Amino acid sequence: MAEKPPPPRRSDATRTAILAAARERFASDGYERATIRAIAKDARIDPSMVMRYYGSKEGLFDAVLDVDLRLPDPRRLRRHDVGEALIGHFLTLWEENHDALTAMLRVGVTNPAGAERLQGVFRDQLLPVARQVCPDPEQAPARAGLIASQVLGLALARYVLKFPPAVALAREEIVAWLAPTVQRYLTAPHP
Repeated sequence: MAEKPPPPRRSDATRTAILAAARERFASDGYERATIRAIAKDARIDPSMVMRYYGSKEGLFDAVLDVDLRLPDPRRLRRHDVGEALIGHFLTLWEENHDALTAMLRVGVTNPAGAERLQGVFRDQLLPVARQVCPDPEQAPARAGLIASQVLGLALARYVLKFPPAVALAREEIVAWLAPTVQRYLTAPHP
């Protein structure tokens, strides 16, 4: 007979509540204006609990922005399908992690530490994909940068600024428009 998993610990629920409140607060207020006190109020806990679990506002911010893009492995795809897979994956990821990614993007454009964190995510996660796919690995950083400009531009227009034409596009339309561009960035000969 299989054992029942142990019930969730209270500390797990507290951490989850803090992170959820912090994501929303960082996304709406940015890093500078978000306060531990406001985050604790949103999580319905004492501010000392935030400090107990995360040590500081910076520690909490790091936990909120600990984002694994879980990018698809290009070795498991046909080379000419990678652009479509990346755009589809990005859309799903953004829709499932809206608060965390919105917080990351907003803070990335207003705070040097946030920008550094965002640069690290793309350097550590997107650049290796570009290196595996592009014809000349020395060009991978430029190609990854161009891909980042596309997906971050879309995210800014669609999910943060909520430009009506960008919001109105169906997922299939976005993939149809952007996948060929991302594919070209990855595999086309250097201009």
